[in-house]
Amino acid sequence: MSTNHAIDTRHATGADPLLKVTNLCSHYGPIQALFDISLEVNPGELVAMVGANGAGKTTLLHTLSNVQKASGGGIWFDGQEITRLAAHKIVQAGVCHVPEGRQVFAPLSVEDNLMLGGYSKRNDKQWLDETLAHIYELFPILKDKRNQAAGTLSGGQQQMLAIGRALLGRPKLLLLDEPSMGLAPLLVEEIFRVIQNLNQQGVTILLVEQNARAALSIADRGYVLETGKVVLSAPAEDLLENETVRQAYLGY
Repeated sequence: MSTNHAIDTRHATGADPLLKVTNLCSHYGPIQALFDISLEVNPGELVAMVGANGAGKTTLLHTLSNVQKASGGGIWFDGQEITRLAAHKIVQAGVCHVPEGRQVFAPLSVEDNLMLGGYSKRNDKQWLDETLAHIYELFPILKDKRNQAAGTLSGGQQQMLAIGRALLGRPKLLLLDEPSMGLAPLLVEEIFRVIQNLNQQGVTILLVEQNARAALSIADRGYVLETGKVVLSAPAEDLLENETVRQAYLGY
């Protein structure tokens, strides 16, 4: 089996960003949650969006996936405007979202959960089989427990399952929402090693994280979100050295 064939979804190199967000706004009823968010993710990049709990990070990903409606601005993906595209069409276009809290289907087996992620590619059996085999290489514990109910897995194993499920959607862009939430430190390190490895293999990633130090340590660039607004953007190494970021998010 060719590993590159299994998950390498690198977008063709070019001047245009893979994801471009311009002046994006979103409301919950009368309450505005996002204020004129603008950001870009280039092909092959790992971009981190960091901020405190309640800053609007999850709302941003929900809006990119059209789970939460945009009330202003625009989203372009792979040259196509997707601001108001139906959520399942966004997945088919290549944007796969790993939600906060994993949200696996607890009664279903591990393998059935994974295969649900590949529903839009269900007619390409060879690709699905190869990708499933590669996911089992990435996460051997999932192979060992592939016939168990997903609800019996630990939190870390469920996070692996959620990432694997998204990979079966053949993402051009992987949206990761708080993958370290609720995990022990050793599991956090393991999950971030996997995320970095996926990016090195060609998966473009937008990583939303409260754990700013871990996210910025593996990212190419970063954005800082506060109360629904982007307040800083810079190469990740610069944000790690930024005094404001260090005091507010890194604890030193």
